[in-house]
Parts: sequence; structure tokens; C-alpha cells
Amino acid sequence: MKCPFCQHDEIHVLDTRVSEEGDAIKRRRRCGKCDKRFTTYERIELSMPFVVKKNGSRAEYAEAKLRGSLMLALRKRPVAAAAVDDAVKSIAEKLLTSGKREVDSNYIGELVMGELKRLDKVAYIRFASVYKNFEDLAEFQDAIEEAGQERKRQE
Repeated sequence: MKCPFCQHDEIHVLDTRVSEEGDAIKRRRRCGKCDKRFTTYERIELSMPFVVKKNGSRAEYAEAKLRGSLMLALRKRPVAAAAVDDAVKSIAEKLLTSGKREVDSNYIGELVMGELKRLDKVAYIRFASVYKNFEDLAEFQDAIEEAGQERKRQE
């Protein structure tokens, strides 16, 4: 690290504390040359994996897109905003803890389907019909039966 005032690289740490929010380490430093003091903060930098789309292209993970997909499926359904927030957090957490630098969009789609199945069966069917590209009623019936069996197991 270099002094922000004189660019000298001999810096001494005078004090180390956890920040008031508890999300960073605050260090008070002093330059060995100009004797000026300054503060630095160390924060954890978490990086989400890149999303590999069906066509092979790569894109940054976008929480807004994920939330938009969930909200579209849940449109006019009695699901609290807090439950949607929890679902988005759960998916992001699973992506972070996967330890992968890249994930298939299919994997994210399956995570979304799992959360929707838990939140609202109708929204699950809506999402599944688009995601799995249903082409006839038999596929809808299979998805409905699957959601119904899941409900019976929970009871």
C-alpha cells in the first residue's frame, strides 16, 4: 500500500477495529515519510458466478432479472414481497456457495422452479410452462401432478 499523500510505500498500522456496521475492518494508518494519517477499510468481496446461457454466451449474474422472472410468475398471486426477497436471497446464496465461476442458466432455472414450487404451485406451473417450453396439455398435466404429489408429501 502507498501513502495517498506522498506515494511512499512505508505505511504503519496504528489501530485496527471492526467498523460500526460490522461488515468491514477499519485500519488507522500513518505514513513513515510524510507522517500523515489516513483510514482504510477492508471488506469482503464476493463475486457471483457468470451465467452460461443456452446459446453458449456468458453474462453477469443479474439479481434484477431473477427477481423479474419470479415476479412475472407470481403476478396476481397471494405471495408476500418478503417471501420473494427470501427466495432471491436463497438462490443467490446457493450460487455463491457453489464455488463455481460459471453456472448454466438451466441450473438457475431449476433453483427458481424449486423456490416457486415452495412459494406457490400456480406460479410454479406458469414458470415451468415457459421454462420447459410445454407444447401440449399432457406436459401441463404432468407438471400439475408433480406439484400435487409434492403437496401430498408435505402434508
